[in-house]
Amino acid sequence: MRAVNLLPKDVGRQQRKAPSPPVLVGAGGGTLVFGVLTLLLLGASGDVGEKRTALELAQRELASIPAVSSSGPNPVDVALTDQRTQRAAAVSSALGERVAWDRVLRRFSLVLPEDVWLTSLAATAPDGSETGEPKGFSITGYTYSHEAVARLLSRVSVVPDLTNVFLRRSTLSDIDGRPVVEFEILADIRKAEPTT
Repeated sequence: MRAVNLLPKDVGRQQRKAPSPPVLVGAGGGTLVFGVLTLLLLGASGDVGEKRTALELAQRELASIPAVSSSGPNPVDVALTDQRTQRAAAVSSALGERVAWDRVLRRFSLVLPEDVWLTSLAATAPDGSETGEPKGFSITGYTYSHEAVARLLSRVSVVPDLTNVFLRRSTLSDIDGRPVVEFEILADIRKAEPTT
């Protein structure tokens, strides 16, 4: 008799086993790491390409700027520097001749005593001419005594904007039967400090 195999053909072969879960996790993790590294490499190579393009543009722009000549300063720069120096000198000169009248009068009003009243006040900017008698600032008025005139004179002499303060005249007189002292005080306006 002849031997006959009644088993199906695939039963006789060894059956394959399914891989174990740790092997599957390891293979999946390795594939994931490989994919992430590939994406990072592609992104980095794109950044490098953009940086190279920006570098090439910057190098072209730098090459298009004309070189500075070593022959000396640029005539335009020299002219601008001269103009700036001339303008600064003109502004300094103008400010040196300026009198801040609001400051002068405010400071004077702060030292004026209550028992003094003025009949006139005249002020002119200094013109640079030197005369014996001050002429830039002149006040006339009345008070009740020569001591009050002396007090006013000492107060006016501490005003920083006034110099050469002196009493021109002080006379006792009567107004409506009341004795009063009429006075005239002169001073020069101090020139402004030059600015640098």
